[in-house]
Amino acid sequence: MLNSKMNKKLDCFIRTVRQLQAYHDAWSPFSQPAMRMFALGINGHKSAILSSSPRLRLLSTSPCWFQSPVQFYSQDKPFSNTEDARAEEQRAANALLGDHTQSPMTVKPIQPPSGFLVSPKEDRSAMEEDGGSVSEQFFANLQKCRSPCDVLDLASKSSVSQKYPSSCLATMWMLTKKLPADQKNYEKILIFQHPHFSQLCQCVMHEAKYMWRDDLVYSLLGVVKLGVRQNTRLVQTLLRVCQERLNEFDDRCLSVLATALQGMESCNNVEALRAGLKLLVEQRIPKTSSVFMLQTMMKCIGKNAPLTLKTELEKKILSQIDDISLPNAQHMFSVLAEMDYRSVPILNACSNKIIKNIQGIPLWNQLMILRSCRDLQYRNITLYSAVADYVASAFYMWDTKQVVLLLSTFENLGFRPVGLMDAFAEEVVSNPESLNMKDILVILRTYSALNHIPKDQDQRFLEALNSAFSKYLPRISNVDLLRTVYSFCILGYLPQCALDQLLQDEVLHDLLTSDGQYIEQHEMMLRSINVCLELEGHSVTIKPAALSADKPSSSVVNCPDVQEVLLTLLGDTNLFQSNVQLSHGYSIDFEILIDADRRIAVSNTEVDQSADDSKIQRLAVLCAPVTVFCVNSRHPRGRMALKMRHLNLLGYRVILVHYQEFQKLKKEEALEFLKKEIFPAEAHLGSD
Repeated sequence: MLNSKMNKKLDCFIRTVRQLQAYHDAWSPFSQPAMRMFALGINGHKSAILSSSPRLRLLSTSPCWFQSPVQFYSQDKPFSNTEDARAEEQRAANALLGDHTQSPMTVKPIQPPSGFLVSPKEDRSAMEEDGGSVSEQFFANLQKCRSPCDVLDLASKSSVSQKYPSSCLATMWMLTKKLPADQKNYEKILIFQHPHFSQLCQCVMHEAKYMWRDDLVYSLLGVVKLGVRQNTRLVQTLLRVCQERLNEFDDRCLSVLATALQGMESCNNVEALRAGLKLLVEQRIPKTSSVFMLQTMMKCIGKNAPLTLKTELEKKILSQIDDISLPNAQHMFSVLAEMDYRSVPILNACSNKIIKNIQGIPLWNQLMILRSCRDLQYRNITLYSAVADYVASAFYMWDTKQVVLLLSTFENLGFRPVGLMDAFAEEVVSNPESLNMKDILVILRTYSALNHIPKDQDQRFLEALNSAFSKYLPRISNVDLLRTVYSFCILGYLPQCALDQLLQDEVLHDLLTSDGQYIEQHEMMLRSINVCLELEGHSVTIKPAALSADKPSSSVVNCPDVQEVLLTLLGDTNLFQSNVQLSHGYSIDFEILIDADRRIAVSNTEVDQSADDSKIQRLAVLCAPVTVFCVNSRHPRGRMALKMRHLNLLGYRVILVHYQEFQKLKKEEALEFLKKEIFPAEAHLGSD
């Protein structure tokens, strides 16, 4: 019992000393330089505590320091033996207190790099007077930096504070984060080549053990986001220190740590830290009442957590769902997506709160919510419509880039916001020169995929897009050219200049020979474009040698319910055909021939024997899966709309059956539905 109490006191004392060390420069400096003795490697090296200072002031310590700590180590031991850890701390404490009865581990002191983020050798009184103003001036100058290299230049001229390294790394990451991809890569090269970056990394390693907890996790996040290799001594040192101090971390630190670990590859240190986070979450769930903390825990456990743990967190959130705040409701979508757990009750409750307060939510947050809905496969038409209607009602508030991003997100969701797309089309018609090439590509892909032609301005809209696109033709890639022409064709518009460039032999050869994994996709789009050229009266088509022979459709009848109802309705299997192969690579599920005069179905034999088949109407029945339609509607998407248009040109009247809904109908309802579709005039007379 006595040994147990002594161990607890030693735990508290050692952690208090570490806390003091973190405040070394923020508060009064020591009368003599502290001798920090520790070993930095990642392969089993141990740490020794610093030599003491004559002037120590007791600071308040976190309550978790007085609990029995759960230590996490890596490499050979994912979770350390607590007895070994305490023995190590006992030896370190003896060395700290000057007890030489036991020989402390001897380690050669490692000094920070000279001239870089080290305390100036000034008089102590002058340091006390000027320390605050120097720190304030440093952070003021840090905010003025416009590039990561500016931050490094500033750090090389500054006095030490333990917050300086983590603040420098965080600022460098934030400055880099806002840059375009190509400029971001170039800026990272400049960072790694900067003469002071390696010195900053060394300083972070030296200070890691003694940093305040938020500085520690932000330093790890900063180096990971800047692209420092994971197997470097710097990253592995930070991971090890985070393991040792995991119990000290509050909800903010855990959230930052979880973010840093998300993009890291699996290794012993990373897996040990992830396992430690999960254990910590399990311990804290019953005692946690803060929704933000629960969300942090959900983020920490990630996608690979056991289902039981995810369910336990879900129950805890649902118990407090009525008191959830609007920011928490917004954040819940991305947290559930990161955890890969679709909790419909939580999502529905958060959606209701967001819908009621949609005007108070920034557009970027709305985009994040919609993207999380896509990742979770969560379909809430009321939520989608609320976002679309809000943006359409205040259209003047948004710039083109914001609306294009939103439309692209809706396209990924399969949702067609009619009002918003019509309003944006008016903007395109009135101001097409404001669009850059990327905007044009996204707009064409979105409108064609959702099969949306703006009301009363379809031709003007397409001509405006074609006019804006034409100026980029000299420098567009062949793949983007193909995708653009394909999108135009789906919308029923043939852009002449773009077509002429696409049909050049060298362009076609490049599309069908380079990028092996995409050749099949390129050939599919070229076939569709060629069918448009042939059926829609264009004088020039793709040369037969460029494309292989049409492949017959391999589709088989997979809608027996429709076949059964057709047999009941028509009374004879000879009055309809199934799985009919047509020209241009098309096939239809069922073909029915109707005598327009007699309003009855006829067989192929009767048509062949008839001298005049001008009064024979051909019907194509297509059984379509739910993915062919826009969300919560019977509006066909792009490729199905193109097929329907081409079948009309081939002489067919198309009946599109939403097969998932058809299966839900009773037999009498299904019979009545097909009867109205096949014999519309008869159904009209019956209603009269």
